[in-house]
Amino acid sequence: MVTATQKMDIGDEQLLERHLSGEAEAFGSLVRRYQSELYGFLVRFTGDRTLAEDVFQETFLQVHQSAATFDTTRRFRPWLYTVASNKARDALRKKRRHPTAPLDAPLSSDGNGKSATYADLMPSEIPSPDEISVNRETRQAVKDMVHDLPESLRDVLMMSYFQALPQKDIAEALGIPVGTVKSRLHAAVRTFADKWTVWAQRQEKGEKSP
Repeated sequence: MVTATQKMDIGDEQLLERHLSGEAEAFGSLVRRYQSELYGFLVRFTGDRTLAEDVFQETFLQVHQSAATFDTTRRFRPWLYTVASNKARDALRKKRRHPTAPLDAPLSSDGNGKSATYADLMPSEIPSPDEISVNRETRQAVKDMVHDLPESLRDVLMMSYFQALPQKDIAEALGIPVGTVKSRLHAAVRTFADKWTVWAQRQEKGEKSP
């Protein structure tokens, strides 16, 4: 009998294979393994905890239904995030609203135990988090700028900074070359900087945001 501790040492792909072979506990172990990580990703992606819970359930329902078609010689994690991202986008379209996340929400570890934030993506000429978060209007504007990024740019940003997925995994999940992942990530930061500059100039002139 395989214990819960031993299951922690089993790869995702092996758990999926065991699920397909009829092992009752295997799929539950897979769900629990990603419960915190994937749910956190979906909360940030959608900006709605309740919606994130629904999408999480729909994601693993899809995984369960499509498990037999998954090539277990490939990595499970990129596939899972592809399914989750697609489900989240569909849910947001139905709601006809954009996800929100705070400027200072942790995105990923830099390898030294420190977490990056949206603000860390900004070029050096963009004001620091303390400077741009002085009031609710400014803070909301920053949220909107990030989440108004084109879908292709936002997807790469979320996967790279929120979940620290390796670029090769992002490329596999999105079906694009690694070079495209890099260029989209740079474009996301550049686009945000451009939006910030325009917004800041309007504020200096006393103009209201459109």
